[in-house]
This record gives sequence, structure tokens and C-alpha cells, in this order.
Amino acid sequence: MQQPIRFDNIHFTSVHRKIMLWGSGGPFLDGYVLVIIGIALEQLTPKLQLDANWIGLVGAATLVGLFIGTSLFGYIADRLGRRLMFIIDIVAIGVISAATMFVSSPLELVILRFLIGIVIGADYPIATSMIAEFSSTRQRAFTMGFIAAMWYIGATAADLVGYLLYDVVDGWRWMLGSAVIPCLVILLGRVDLPESPRWLIRKGRHAECQALMIKLFGQPVTFDHEEVQETRYSQLFTRRHLTSILFVAVIWTCQVIPMFAIYTFGPQIITQLGLDQGKQAVLGNVIISLFFMIGCIPAMFWLNSIGRRPLLIGSFAIMTLALAVLGLVPQPGIILIVAAFALYAFFSGGPGILQWLYPNELFPTAIRASAVGAAMSLSRIGTVISTYALPLFMLQHGISTTMLVGAGISLFGMVVSILIAPETRGLSLEKTSQMELY
Repeated sequence: MQQPIRFDNIHFTSVHRKIMLWGSGGPFLDGYVLVIIGIALEQLTPKLQLDANWIGLVGAATLVGLFIGTSLFGYIADRLGRRLMFIIDIVAIGVISAATMFVSSPLELVILRFLIGIVIGADYPIATSMIAEFSSTRQRAFTMGFIAAMWYIGATAADLVGYLLYDVVDGWRWMLGSAVIPCLVILLGRVDLPESPRWLIRKGRHAECQALMIKLFGQPVTFDHEEVQETRYSQLFTRRHLTSILFVAVIWTCQVIPMFAIYTFGPQIITQLGLDQGKQAVLGNVIISLFFMIGCIPAMFWLNSIGRRPLLIGSFAIMTLALAVLGLVPQPGIILIVAAFALYAFFSGGPGILQWLYPNELFPTAIRASAVGAAMSLSRIGTVISTYALPLFMLQHGISTTMLVGAGISLFGMVVSILIAPETRGLSLEKTSQMELY
């Protein structure tokens, strides 16, 4: 019989690549579904006679659904397993997307957007937990970075689809229904994915776990300090775990709110490039998504070479500087605007990845998906604020003040990171999940 190998010593194989790719389908669909509705509303608004209140409800419904889905289904995944929920939620996303093609009233649209928010929100804690639990210590930064990048790829894909269907009669139906296609592809990729070995061990299913490891890697595998543990949601409210959840929620929020401000400021750049109206504005949005997607690529590698804590603090510092320049310089020229915009987007990659990486590192397997869901739900409060308060704030106080507020939010994220951000580089999941935050 072959000698067992430590799970952390297994090289990156086709099994890891498959889990990383298909597990990232949820973030891809999140970016796709949230962006495609904005383009579809160009045709839906006159067809369904949507006023400002209904449009606001459409956006709010998805966000509320995301809040419920992330907080509820993370716990369910900890109880029932990653793989089962992995399949159910992707089927639900496809079914609801298809149903949205046939809405005939504003209320129907709001209800379906609420439901799709729930199932997309459900996928986040499930998928990230599965990917993290299959990743070795050295792989985690790369695999979590891939998840972050997939959101922007989904958003970019939605912009391109919206651009192609913009002038098609009833193109909104095909825009909203087009999500079925990636759902089917992702479902086919997920059908034969295995259960998380760490989850199996936590449930006392050791023989099943070892049989799975031999099937996948050809030899027995050992895990460091993984023991049978019951999933209890109340564990999230212990001092150590609650502190970690609040920390992740803060850095998530401090990254999200200014990012929405940059997305709002982005059209000014697009205007300078001549992509400012109708169909051309949709194409211009692709440029915005590409800026942020590019920032994820070097951060995947810096997280292992520089470390989590230094990269988080340094990134927030540079992001603060970029927003402050936009706020302090009166009537900045296009070169300065583009430079500050690119600087912010490039260095947002580190915090963008860490908002996925930290929660999967700081909590034990028994409550990992629950904790990811809780942290993400809290961060959605920031998303709601930025979605609805930002346009009104810009109207009342102007773009310069808005950028300065964004700089202040990034600065707060930097201060919190200096005070309590842990360094988890080079540590196994078993060790990181036992760390204390001070």
C-alpha cells in the first residue's frame, strides 16, 4: 500500500483546475446577471412603463436576494455538503433566467430578480468554500484570485452580449435569457465534481474521504488536525469568529463602495474617448471592467510573494491616494483622470481577492461556508448604500467631494487593516482557522 501524502503537498492537478474553473461559475454569473439587467432596462423601461421607483425596486430586489442567499445557504452547505448545493443552485439560476424572458409586468420582474439574487448569493459561500478546501496552502491565493477575476469576466461578457443585442427587437428577452447558456455549460462541468474532502472528514466520513482521495490522486492523503465537528451557526458569534467576520465585512465594504464610485466616474473617461451614448456607452463599459480585471492578475502572485497583510495595507494606501487626487485637483485633465482611474483599479485587485481569501482562511471547515455567507451579507449593506446614496450624493455635492469621501472610506479600510489584518501566507487552513485577530 502506498504511503499517504499530505494534502498540502499535492501538486496542482487537472482535478484542482476543474474545481477552480467550474467553482468560479457562480461569480461569473453574478457579474453577468447584475450587469445584463442594466442594459436590458433600456428596452424594458418603455415596454413595462417602469418609473424611477420600479427601477429602484428591480435593483433592490436583487441585492436583498443576495443578502438572503449568502447568509442562509452558506449554513445549509455546511450542513448538507458543498457538492449537492453546488448543483441545485446552478440549475435554479438557469430556470429563473429563462422565466425572466417572459415577464409582462414590473412586479413579475421584481419577484424574479429577487429570486435570482437568492440563488446567485447562495453560490458564493458554497463555491468559495469548495475551492478553498481543495486548494493547497500555495494555491489558495491563485484560486481565490481566479474567483475575483471571473466576476469581471462575467460583467464584461454581459456588456458584449448587450452590445450585440442592443438594436434587436425585444432584445431584452434574449439578454436576460442568455444567462441560461453559461448555466448549462457550468452545470455540465459541475455534474461530476467530488465532495469536499475536508467537509467529509468534519462529518466523520473518513473512509469515504480516503476512497475519494485515492480515486482522484492515486494514493491516501492526510490532513493536518481536521477532526469531526458539528456545524452550529451559533459558533459564528464567539468573540474570535465574530471579530473575523466584522473584519472581512469592513475590508469588503471599503473596497466595494469606492469601486462603485469609480464605476460611476468611469463614464467621464468614456465620454472623453467618444463612447458616451446609447450602444457605444455599453461598449465603453467593457473598458471599465477590463481595468479592474487586469488588477486581479498580479495580485494573485503578490499575495504569496509579498504577503496578505502588506499587500492589503499597501493597496488601500494607493487606492486612497488615487481617489484623493481626483477629489483635490480642480478640473483634472483626461491624462490625470485616466492615470488615477487605472492606478485605483490596478491596486484594487489585492483587496478584491482578499475579500474572498480571508473568510475562507479564517474559519474552520464546519462553519466556513456559513462565515463566508455572513461576511458577504454584511458587505451587501455597503453595496446598497453605494447603489442608492451615491447618485444623490454626487448630485448634491459634486464629483470632487464624492471622490474625497471615497478616499476616506479607503483610508478607513487601511487603518482597520493596520490594526487587525492577519498574515496567513504559508499557513495551512487548519492553522489559519485558529488564528486570533487583535
